[in-house]
Amino acid sequence: MREMSLLAVASGPGSFTGVRVGLTAVKAWAELFGIKVASVSRLEVMARQVTKAAGFVAASFDAQRGQVFGGLYKREDNAGWNRIEEEMVIAPEGFVEWVKQRVSGERVEWISLDPQLFGELPAWKEWAACGESMRLSSDGLAAGVAELGEERAHEGKFTDPLVLDANYVRRSDAEIYWKDPASHGK
Repeated sequence: MREMSLLAVASGPGSFTGVRVGLTAVKAWAELFGIKVASVSRLEVMARQVTKAAGFVAASFDAQRGQVFGGLYKREDNAGWNRIEEEMVIAPEGFVEWVKQRVSGERVEWISLDPQLFGELPAWKEWAACGESMRLSSDGLAAGVAELGEERAHEGKFTDPLVLDANYVRRSDAEIYWKDPASHGK
């Protein structure tokens, strides 16, 4: 570890336990060994798997409870990547509609760890009828996290390990039930 100069970590979205364990390990190593940290979005790593020259990319994966984690990005030829609004947790049909409202009729490259969640949706069938397809994302995202982390490091975009925090997009069940006991069982 003493030979490392950078730790790249996906700060979410994802499962509460998985994200928390990963971030805790990175925070501890960074503090113990004095290593810089670059925090990245799992959805952005997925979006960057699309190699199209420029345009919109919608990335998603199963968030359970009938929802997906979703993000919309736009790649400009010379300006790099831009996230369009905040990443979200939403029903698959809602995500497709949300993307449609933001792209103003432009083509979208779609990528997901769980494309089967979209296949039978009426909103998705409209996109498919126009020639759109849903690409299956690689589930081995570690190399993409490292690559994006290195890019952020070259830009001087580091995250202080003491303030490194998760992007859960939604609260955990424990937090929901602790803060709102009336929601238990719903």
